[in-house]
Amino acid sequence: MNFDVVVALLVVAIVLLMIIPISDFMLDFFQLLNISISLVILFSTMYITHILELASFPTLLLIVTIFRLALNVASTRAILLEGPKFGGKVIQTFGNFVVGGNYVVGIVVFLILVIIQFIVITRGSERIAEVAARFTLDAMPGKQMSVDADLNAGLITEEEARRRREEIRREADFYGAMDGASKFVRGDAIASIIITIVNSLGGIIIGVLMHQLGFADAAKTFLLFTVGDGLVSQIPALMVSTATGIIVSRSATKDNLGTELIKELSGEKRVIILTGFVLIFLGVFTPLPTFTSLIIGGFFLIVGFMIRRQELLQPQVQPIGPTPPGPGMPAPSGPILSTPEEVSEVLQSDTVEINIGYGLLPLADLSQGGDMLERLTMIRRQLAQELGLVLSPIRVRDSVILKPNEYAVFIRGAEIDRYELIPNRLLAINPGFVSEKIAGIEVKEPAFGLQAFWIDESKKEEAIQKGYTVVDPPTVFATHITELLRKHAPELLGNREFQLLVDGVRNKFDRLVDDVFNVVKPTVVKKVLQELLAEGVSIRNLPYIFELILDNADKARDVEMLVEYVRRGLKRQITIKLLAQDKQIHGIALDSELERLLTESISESEEGRYLSVNPQIMREIIEKISQELEQLMRKGFAPVLVVSGTIRPYIAKMVIRFIPGVTVIAFEEIPEDMNLSIEGVVKI
Repeated sequence: MNFDVVVALLVVAIVLLMIIPISDFMLDFFQLLNISISLVILFSTMYITHILELASFPTLLLIVTIFRLALNVASTRAILLEGPKFGGKVIQTFGNFVVGGNYVVGIVVFLILVIIQFIVITRGSERIAEVAARFTLDAMPGKQMSVDADLNAGLITEEEARRRREEIRREADFYGAMDGASKFVRGDAIASIIITIVNSLGGIIIGVLMHQLGFADAAKTFLLFTVGDGLVSQIPALMVSTATGIIVSRSATKDNLGTELIKELSGEKRVIILTGFVLIFLGVFTPLPTFTSLIIGGFFLIVGFMIRRQELLQPQVQPIGPTPPGPGMPAPSGPILSTPEEVSEVLQSDTVEINIGYGLLPLADLSQGGDMLERLTMIRRQLAQELGLVLSPIRVRDSVILKPNEYAVFIRGAEIDRYELIPNRLLAINPGFVSEKIAGIEVKEPAFGLQAFWIDESKKEEAIQKGYTVVDPPTVFATHITELLRKHAPELLGNREFQLLVDGVRNKFDRLVDDVFNVVKPTVVKKVLQELLAEGVSIRNLPYIFELILDNADKARDVEMLVEYVRRGLKRQITIKLLAQDKQIHGIALDSELERLLTESISESEEGRYLSVNPQIMREIIEKISQELEQLMRKGFAPVLVVSGTIRPYIAKMVIRFIPGVTVIAFEEIPEDMNLSIEGVVKI
């Protein structure tokens, strides 16, 4: 059923109700329906726990107000046309039963209801809605930045962040709409007074002139009907107005209004008991009704003592764990570790975590212009673009253990590095060719270990002229974090990150993923990716890597060999970064005799294959390789070692361990259309 169509037709019907005459029976039906709808609205506002559960309230308020005014017009038409023969049962009941048939009393009651609604409830609700709208809009940027901070810190997922942003926007829209919708209630109260006055005067005139009634009879008949009609419309209006006040004055709670009120008002037993004693005292020692005071006071005393008795009978459960602190000892804080949720809070679950001292908090505070969290998001995006590694959100915590301007980086719970920034200074980094020092605090640049100086901003131009690279503290932080994550990329690829990558491939190549996992275990695939990342090979082209694994799985005896086959498939991707300006790869190679020696030294054990070389010889080989690479770099070329594919994985592990930054490739990994220039040969 299309409820949107039904609602649209009902709104049109409400407008037509002002124009088309209806029978007395239908008038009674619609007036009882108006009271029912008002009750539903009032009860709904009492049972919601958050204002967005009734987000359509402003529109509903408009529709109900128009419906009530349409009934006023319809009832006025019927009363004036039918006169003494008017048969509306609902209006007659309110005129005869509610005010006892006395139209003077009815007018007084009607005016009191209008005053209560107009001055007390409506004006209060209007003011609350106006203030709530203003404060909600003012707080909106801060709330959105808080969501971004939680997202960057890894406290929430991107889907949760989108949901929260949408909720913040809807909440602001709701209070803004309520600020305007409260004017409907105010206008309804004013319209009710005008309609009643017009009906009263018009009814008396019509009764005297058209129905040939005396002035007293006409006043009694028409005023009684008018007052009954006014009460029929004002009581639902009062309920809707009360509902408006409730919804704009409530904040988000865990329970509905009734539960919260009972819980909060009865939470302190002494308040209930004292109230009971005071009422009994007033009933006994003052002229107030003694019997009534004793009943109400006794009720409060009974409730208070029942709450006290229930607290005494409630079992005191002691959790299994450490002995409670004795006198003078601080009470333990944090979770008591009695549920899986509490245990999960203390377990190390973040892949990367950064602790910062309190002096660096402004760098992470968006309201103070800090962009640390934004930079971390950019670093994650950069890693995804360069290495194809989708890293889990990085959590940032403040720490009282660190120095004020210090930060520490943890990967899977283990600290890998820390550094101290000076927020109000700039870092002048010596690229390696500047011989003249500059006035400042001499330190080591954290990412590459270069000589650097923390200088005043006034010396920035001087440092640049001398050849220093000058950066601000956030850039130092971002560069350091980026290099650390690149260096430890294999450790960052855990099961969670691996599953994200697999799901990404499965989204477009579902059959390919199933075929690969039917041939090799997922742990083998993850190990291959980790080995590629260990040597700086991007795994962004993951579908092609899966194809290479599938094509070569039957030929590879172990993971190392499978990695080599995958590398040969990615040879153009690996070598394109090594091309010099002359479009050649410049590198060094091992002497043929040394190659033979290393090939014969390959041994095999239960843990895999490795080079079994005398440590003294291996140290000499590393020194010779280091010397040749230094000569190569002096020529302006990247440090590249080219060896045969048979020993490449084993020599790479040993060389990279002692000479960071070197690229070890196999002759088989060089594409046919690329030229290789050997600039030096390592001999022993």
